[in-house]
Amino acid sequence: MPDGKPAGVRCVNLDDAGLCGLWGKPNYPPVCAAFKPQRWVCGETASEAMALISELEARTRPDGL
Repeated sequence: MPDGKPAGVRCVNLDDAGLCGLWGKPNYPPVCAAFKPQRWVCGETASEAMALISELEARTRPDGL
């Protein structure tokens, strides 16, 4: 996603199992490599992660969006 990934949009590099198709490759994005999963962000399941991340996005969204 050369122009970045908008909040709430699934990364185009994820496969049907939710795994990154770029992981371990030279073009793996630095922002992804720097991300360190935390339970308070990722929860215990994919659906919990989406709910937690959606809440964080809503709370930190600039006014007017």
